Amino acid sequence: MLKGAAIVALPLAVVAVVALPLVLDQPFASQTPRVMAVIYALRRWSPAIAACGFAAMLAIAIGRWRQSRRVAKAALVAGLVTTAAALWFSRQNPFEWMFNPLHQPAFVPARTAGFVDPDDLVLAVRVGDDSAAYPIRQMAYHHLVNDRIGHTPAVVTY
Repeated sequence: MLKGAAIVALPLAVVAVVALPLVLDQPFASQTPRVMAVIYALRRWSPAIAACGFAAMLAIAIGRWRQSRRVAKAALVAGLVTTAAALWFSRQNPFEWMFNPLHQPAFVPARTAGFVDPDDLVLAVRVGDDSAAYPIRQMAYHHLVNDRIGHTPAVVTY
Protein backbone atom coordinates (compact mmCIF):
# COMPACT_ATOMS: atom_id res chain seq x y z
CA MET A 1 0.00 0.00 0.00
CA LEU A 2 2.83 2.42 0.83
CA LYS A 3 4.46 1.82 -2.56
CA GLY A 4 1.10 2.44 -4.25
CA ALA A 5 0.86 5.82 -2.52
CA ALA A 6 4.35 6.68 -3.80
CA ILE A 7 3.18 6.09 -7.37
CA VAL A 8 0.68 8.92 -6.91
CA ALA A 9 2.48 11.15 -4.38
CA LEU A 10 5.88 11.27 -6.08
CA PRO A 11 4.68 12.68 -9.43
CA LEU A 12 2.38 15.13 -7.64
CA ALA A 13 5.25 16.34 -5.46
CA VAL A 14 7.54 16.81 -8.47
CA VAL A 15 4.83 18.73 -10.33
CA ALA A 16 4.25 20.90 -7.24
CA VAL A 17 7.95 21.78 -6.94
CA VAL A 18 8.09 22.75 -10.61
CA ALA A 19 4.74 24.59 -10.69
CA LEU A 20 4.95 26.47 -7.38
CA PRO A 21 7.36 29.17 -8.63
CA LEU A 22 5.01 29.87 -11.53
CA VAL A 23 2.06 30.19 -9.20
CA LEU A 24 3.94 32.45 -6.79
CA ASP A 25 5.63 34.64 -9.40
CA GLN A 26 3.05 37.21 -10.40
CA PRO A 27 4.76 39.68 -12.75
CA PHE A 28 2.08 42.34 -12.37
CA ALA A 29 1.58 42.08 -8.59
CA SER A 30 3.79 43.40 -5.84
CA GLN A 31 5.90 40.76 -4.12
CA THR A 32 8.07 40.71 -1.05
CA PRO A 33 11.81 40.00 -1.22
CA ARG A 34 11.23 36.83 0.79
CA VAL A 35 8.69 35.45 -1.71
CA MET A 36 11.04 36.29 -4.57
CA ALA A 37 13.90 34.49 -2.78
CA VAL A 38 11.70 31.38 -2.45
CA ILE A 39 10.71 31.60 -6.12
CA TYR A 40 14.32 31.87 -7.29
CA ALA A 41 15.46 29.06 -4.99
CA LEU A 42 12.71 26.78 -6.30
CA ARG A 43 13.50 27.71 -9.92
CA ARG A 44 17.19 26.97 -9.28
CA TRP A 45 16.59 23.62 -7.57
CA SER A 46 13.54 22.34 -9.47
CA PRO A 47 15.54 20.75 -12.35
CA ALA A 48 17.62 18.67 -9.89
CA ILE A 49 14.58 17.78 -7.78
CA ALA A 50 12.61 16.82 -10.91
CA ALA A 51 15.51 14.67 -12.17
CA CYS A 52 15.69 12.88 -8.82
CA GLY A 53 11.92 12.44 -8.84
CA PHE A 54 12.00 10.98 -12.34
CA ALA A 55 14.86 8.62 -11.38
CA ALA A 56 12.93 7.49 -8.28
CA MET A 57 9.75 6.98 -10.33
CA LEU A 58 11.72 4.99 -12.91
CA ALA A 59 13.20 2.81 -10.14
CA ILE A 60 9.73 2.21 -8.69
CA ALA A 61 8.34 1.35 -12.13
CA ILE A 62 11.16 -1.08 -12.90
CA GLY A 63 10.87 -2.70 -9.47
CA ARG A 64 7.08 -3.06 -9.57
CA TRP A 65 6.50 -3.80 -13.26
CA ARG A 66 6.51 -7.62 -13.24
CA GLN A 67 4.19 -8.11 -10.28
CA SER A 68 1.79 -5.33 -11.32
CA ARG A 69 -1.57 -5.80 -12.94
CA ARG A 70 -2.76 -3.83 -15.95
CA VAL A 71 -4.23 -0.94 -13.91
CA ALA A 72 -1.09 -0.67 -11.78
CA LYS A 73 1.07 -0.67 -14.91
CA ALA A 74 -1.03 2.17 -16.30
CA ALA A 75 -0.46 4.08 -13.06
CA LEU A 76 3.30 3.45 -13.31
CA VAL A 77 3.36 4.72 -16.88
CA ALA A 78 1.26 7.75 -15.92
CA GLY A 79 3.68 8.51 -13.07
CA LEU A 80 6.66 8.20 -15.41
CA VAL A 81 5.06 10.44 -18.02
CA THR A 82 4.10 13.02 -15.39
CA THR A 83 7.56 13.16 -13.82
CA ALA A 84 9.22 13.25 -17.27
CA ALA A 85 6.98 16.15 -18.29
CA ALA A 86 7.79 17.97 -15.04
CA LEU A 87 11.50 17.37 -15.64
CA TRP A 88 11.24 18.86 -19.13
CA PHE A 89 9.17 21.81 -17.91
CA SER A 90 11.59 22.51 -15.04
CA ARG A 91 14.19 23.47 -17.64
CA GLN A 92 11.88 25.89 -19.47
CA ASN A 93 11.26 29.57 -18.86
CA PRO A 94 7.54 30.07 -19.48
CA PHE A 95 7.86 33.83 -19.01
CA GLU A 96 9.79 33.91 -22.29
CA TRP A 97 6.68 32.40 -23.89
CA MET A 98 4.43 35.09 -22.42
CA PHE A 99 6.59 38.15 -23.01
CA ASN A 100 7.17 38.12 -26.73
CA PRO A 101 8.56 41.07 -28.63
CA LEU A 102 6.30 43.04 -30.90
CA HIS A 103 7.00 41.88 -34.44
CA GLN A 104 5.93 45.08 -36.16
CA PRO A 105 6.21 47.90 -33.61
CA ALA A 106 4.89 51.26 -34.70
CA PHE A 107 6.03 54.56 -33.26
CA VAL A 108 3.83 57.62 -33.56
CA PRO A 109 4.06 61.23 -32.45
CA ALA A 110 2.40 61.91 -29.08
CA ARG A 111 -0.34 64.04 -30.68
CA THR A 112 -1.52 61.06 -32.78
CA ALA A 113 -1.20 58.36 -30.08
CA GLY A 114 -4.92 57.72 -29.60
CA PHE A 115 -4.23 54.43 -27.80
CA VAL A 116 -2.64 56.25 -24.83
CA ASP A 117 -5.06 57.76 -22.33
CA PRO A 118 -4.10 60.97 -20.50
CA ASP A 119 -3.93 59.05 -17.19
CA ASP A 120 -1.73 56.22 -18.53
CA LEU A 121 1.71 55.80 -17.02
CA VAL A 122 4.56 56.06 -19.50
CA LEU A 123 8.28 55.41 -19.39
CA ALA A 124 9.85 58.62 -20.68
CA VAL A 125 13.35 58.91 -22.14
CA ARG A 126 15.12 62.09 -23.15
CA VAL A 127 18.36 62.33 -25.09
CA GLY A 128 19.41 65.93 -25.68
CA ASP A 129 16.46 67.74 -27.27
CA ASP A 130 14.77 64.51 -28.36
CA SER A 131 12.36 62.50 -26.20
CA ALA A 132 10.15 59.44 -26.40
CA ALA A 133 7.50 57.90 -24.17
CA TYR A 134 6.50 54.24 -23.94
CA PRO A 135 3.19 53.19 -22.34
CA ILE A 136 3.81 51.01 -19.28
CA ARG A 137 0.72 48.99 -20.22
CA GLN A 138 2.54 47.78 -23.36
CA MET A 139 6.02 47.63 -21.84
CA ALA A 140 4.74 45.27 -19.13
CA TYR A 141 4.05 42.62 -21.75
CA HIS A 142 7.03 43.10 -24.04
CA HIS A 143 9.73 44.46 -21.69
CA LEU A 144 12.02 45.72 -24.48
CA VAL A 145 11.82 48.36 -27.14
CA ASN A 146 14.51 48.84 -29.75
CA ASP A 147 14.14 52.41 -30.91
CA ARG A 148 15.97 55.56 -31.90
CA ILE A 149 15.57 58.68 -29.86
CA GLY A 150 16.52 61.34 -32.32
CA HIS A 151 19.66 59.90 -33.91
CA THR A 152 20.65 57.85 -30.84
CA PRO A 153 19.93 54.10 -30.87
CA ALA A 154 18.24 52.99 -27.65
CA VAL A 155 17.07 49.81 -26.00
CA VAL A 156 14.39 50.74 -23.49
CA THR A 157 13.43 48.13 -20.91
CA TYR A 158 10.93 47.80 -18.09
